[in-house]
Amino acid sequence: MNKNGPLSLPFIKLYAITFLFFSANPILNIIVPLRSEAQGASNAEIGVMMGAYMITSMLFRPWAGSIVHRFGPLSVLRALLLANGLILILYTISGLQWYFALRAMQGVTTAFFSLSLQLGIVDKLAHHDRSQGISLYLLAGMLPTVIGPILALTLWDWGGMNAFTTSMIVIALVTGILGFKAPLPSGSQVTQDEQQQASSMTSQLRQLWTHRAFLVCSTAMLIASVSFGAVTTFIALYTKQSGVGHAGIYLMLQAGVMVFCRFALRKKVPSDGQWHPRFLVGLLLSMAVGLQLLALAVYGGASFMYAGSMLIGLGMALLYPHLVTYLTIVLPLSSRNTLIGVFIAVSDLGSVLGNIVMGTIADHLSYSYMYGICAGLLLTSVAIVLISGRRLAIRSE
Repeated sequence: MNKNGPLSLPFIKLYAITFLFFSANPILNIIVPLRSEAQGASNAEIGVMMGAYMITSMLFRPWAGSIVHRFGPLSVLRALLLANGLILILYTISGLQWYFALRAMQGVTTAFFSLSLQLGIVDKLAHHDRSQGISLYLLAGMLPTVIGPILALTLWDWGGMNAFTTSMIVIALVTGILGFKAPLPSGSQVTQDEQQQASSMTSQLRQLWTHRAFLVCSTAMLIASVSFGAVTTFIALYTKQSGVGHAGIYLMLQAGVMVFCRFALRKKVPSDGQWHPRFLVGLLLSMAVGLQLLALAVYGGASFMYAGSMLIGLGMALLYPHLVTYLTIVLPLSSRNTLIGVFIAVSDLGSVLGNIVMGTIADHLSYSYMYGICAGLLLTSVAIVLISGRRLAIRSE
């Protein structure tokens, strides 16, 4: 095993820190709504409260990328872990009136954490290993969502507030202790020349509209996230309304495929800085076919639905690590971290739009039509990759 590779001990420690940091989220996603309802909150209030996490995380990602580049991943990680520990403990002693603020602040710490870890991994790995490192980071962040909800309900039923308080304190302390000495770059990565080139975030953000690779990758990620967000949010309602399949089985299959692919296929994700349109189109087509099978499940039965879940899981599992790895190599170093932050924010925005826009479409048409529209959007992204990405392919040759 390569002592400096993505499966070496220092990187395993980073994945463990990631797992611990995100392990609080699925517990909070169960317990906070339960406590809020018990204290008299309406469904609308709970929805706004829970959504504050994603909104602030999305808005702060570009700024987080710039801060990480300026002060170094480890320095930023230490500060945010202290803040995160305080927030988790405040959940245990605060009432309903503080939940919105705590969710918003937790979104900010998540924005900084994800940029610190991902960019730290990128900086410590050679180009050919970056996609593996990003895939394993994503896997570590995803695993808590598989076991967290069941654990949260078990804790709540067994010990109520005492168990919840204990779990938050343990997660805060262990994550802080392990993360304080994380094997990440500790100092600023900004040279004097780069400071002159990137004197402000505004100058860096101008490249949003001029860097073709960023535009093509962000467009593909946005459309994929819209579709994936619509799937995960409305699959339970779709199965209930149509009477086809079981949402739990669907989500288990989809998550299982994503976990398997991010580990078993991590070496198959291109990590050479070259433009690979066939690989990217294959992933987008996998999702498009999966969405269309999901849309046709009302006619074809549960087999269509479950086949669609696996195709969607396959596409989404490898799409993000491929695109973000490619961008870390081709973006200018002076603005790379900020633009990567924007790229991740675009992915978050897609999830939000998948909830709001696609939910509205489902209200006016049907869930089946809505998933069919998502499939059409993914085919549009395929066309964008093939047409707009031609110059990138020429440049890579």
